[in-house]
Amino acid sequence: MDKNDIYIIYGNNPNLMVKKILSKTNFNPNIDKNALIGIKPNLVVSKPSTSGATTSPEIVEGLIEYLQSLGYKNLIIVEGSWVGDSTKKAFKVCGYEEISTKYKVPLIDLQKDDFKSIKVKDLQIKVCKKALEVDYMINIPVLKGHCQTKMTCSLKNMKGCIPDSEKRRFHTIGLHKPIAYLNSIIKSDFIIVDGLMGDLSFEEGGNPVRMNRLIVGKDPVLLDAYIAELMGYDVEEVPYIKIADDIGVGSANINKANIIELNKDNTVISLTPSRRVEELSKYIMENKACSACYGTLIHALDRLDEKGLLPYLEDKIYIGQGFKNKQNRGIGIGICTKDFKNTIKGCPPKAKDIVDYIINKIESARNDK
Repeated sequence: MDKNDIYIIYGNNPNLMVKKILSKTNFNPNIDKNALIGIKPNLVVSKPSTSGATTSPEIVEGLIEYLQSLGYKNLIIVEGSWVGDSTKKAFKVCGYEEISTKYKVPLIDLQKDDFKSIKVKDLQIKVCKKALEVDYMINIPVLKGHCQTKMTCSLKNMKGCIPDSEKRRFHTIGLHKPIAYLNSIIKSDFIIVDGLMGDLSFEEGGNPVRMNRLIVGKDPVLLDAYIAELMGYDVEEVPYIKIADDIGVGSANINKANIIELNKDNTVISLTPSRRVEELSKYIMENKACSACYGTLIHALDRLDEKGLLPYLEDKIYIGQGFKNKQNRGIGIGICTKDFKNTIKGCPPKAKDIVDYIINKIESARNDK
């Protein structure tokens, strides 16, 4: 698997999905069988993955089974929840205690770990010692929004590897620079992005959007650049991505990415929507929409709402397999609406493409008046 490769698999069976995508990428750490492999999920709060806040335990379970089948036995799960919550409680609530017992994989609570201070350029950063001892780090972030940094994924997930005192300090000095610099200390060797069900706007969950995908890569900067566009942002809107590029953590040039989709999503949306998702769905005419496509559209509408543009949207937006081979003057989303007069291509399209298209349409309508 090349550093520029980004693999995507769609579905709603995380355990099978992770094994299939690892098999297709020929994943193997290629290190000594006794080397210490760290698995870093996102357990920022003690809430189940259905809240849109935390990494699905089924992904981690599938990964452990895969690694153990390759002969890797020295595995640990490392995490430090955010200040004010308990990692120990998160391990229990999120299903990781059961995984630890079943597969004999220790849970390392980094909130209770000692730390080492390391200098990166002009910044001293305290990092938990156990995270530094890991020989191979597998990063499993959740694709979700964040109220301060707009999004959180591969790069920001490493913030769980610093002590609580340092988490507080990151906020006082501005999150973007220290997040980028931290990733030059703790390197993600392999990343599995949990894009099954991430919160729309908040790190702590509450507005889950089902997107039914896992995204795999080796470059956390490239993955985050791709995720930013998937969520409807320009890469420049998330400064830590560019800073990480500048200091050599990885590449933010999405044009270099080799996107490989292993399948297409065919899971019709089923999640009971949160209040926020319900608010945005009033702009949508949905008929048998797939979860991945619908989730992308919700992210796009949220971006448009942030820009204050949704009130200017005069056309309804149509999405779903029920609109195949039909014509309509509204805005169609994805390949199922290819016969519409106005359609945004993709299966699914990125939220950024939807945002750009609708902004252009709104501006064009304004100019015609």
